[in-house]
Amino acid sequence: MQRDLQLTLRMAISFFALTIIYLAFLSFISMYFGLGIVPISIIAGLMIGAQWFFSDRLVLWSTGTKIVSKEEYPILHQIIEDLAQKAKIPKPRVGVMTSDVPNAFATGKGPKSSVVVASTGIMKILTKDELEGVLSHELTHIRNRDVTIITLASLFSTIAWYLMQSSMFSSMWGGYGYGGRQQQNGNMFIVLIVAGIVWFLSFLIIRAISRYREFAADRGGAYLTGKPMNLSRALMKISGEIKTAPVQQLQKVEGMNAFFIIPAVSGQSIAQLFSTHPPVTERVKRLMRIEQELRNSDNLGI
Repeated sequence: MQRDLQLTLRMAISFFALTIIYLAFLSFISMYFGLGIVPISIIAGLMIGAQWFFSDRLVLWSTGTKIVSKEEYPILHQIIEDLAQKAKIPKPRVGVMTSDVPNAFATGKGPKSSVVVASTGIMKILTKDELEGVLSHELTHIRNRDVTIITLASLFSTIAWYLMQSSMFSSMWGGYGYGGRQQQNGNMFIVLIVAGIVWFLSFLIIRAISRYREFAADRGGAYLTGKPMNLSRALMKISGEIKTAPVQQLQKVEGMNAFFIIPAVSGQSIAQLFSTHPPVTERVKRLMRIEQELRNSDNLGI
C-alpha cells in the first residue's frame, strides 16, 4: 500500500501557504508591538514543540480514551493487526473511547507512535466487516501521515482564534475615558482584524486539506480491504446514528470532529456548514465507483 502522492503534494502546498501566512502574522505582531521577531519566534517555536510533543496525549486525555490490551478487546486488536500488516506499517496502539456516539479516529506523531481509537458506541452498531472498513480508513490516515500535518497546521489557527477573542474582549471592556485606554483599544481592534483574517485564511486552507484527506483515507481503506461497500455501509450507519443522537452526547465529543471519521454534529447544526469532512453521500458515491472498478478488474482477471 503506497502513500497517496496527490494528498502528499496537496498537503505540502497547503502547509507552505500556511507557513507564509503565519510568518507574516508573526512579523505583524512583532513590528506592531515592538517585541522583536526573535522573542516572538522563540515563543511560537516553543508552542509548536509543545503541540508536537503533547498533542496525542491531550487528545487521548480529552476524550477519556483508554489504551486497551488484546485480552480486553481481542477482535478489535486482531482487525487492527491484520490491517497494519496489509498496510505495511507498525501495529498502532489500540484505544477505546467510552461514548455512545459511534465514531473512530487516529492520532499520533507518526506510524511508529500512533493510536487508533474506536468508541464503545461504534462497536455496538457495526458488524465486524463494517468495523474493519472504518479501521482501514483510520490506518490509511496513519499511513499517509496526514494526522500529523493537520495537527501542526491547526496550531496557529487556534492561536489566531484565541488572540482574536482576547482582542475583541479587550476592545469592548478595556475601559473608557482615558486617552491611553482609547489608544490601547484602537490597537487591539487592529489586532482583532488581522487575527481574524489570519484565522479565516487558515480555516479555508485546513478545511480544504481535511476534506481531501477524508476522500483519500476512504479510497486507501477501500483498496486495503478490497471491500469498499463495508466502509460505505458503516458510514451510512454512523451518520444515521449521529443525526438522531442527543445533542448533549454530541457536545461532549465535538472537539474531536476534525479527527473523527464522521463529525459528531446534528443534522440541524450550523457546524455542518463549516465541516472539515465532505458529505457522506459523496463519500458513498465514490466508494461505489471503487467497488465497480474492483469488480471490473476481477472480471478481466487483473
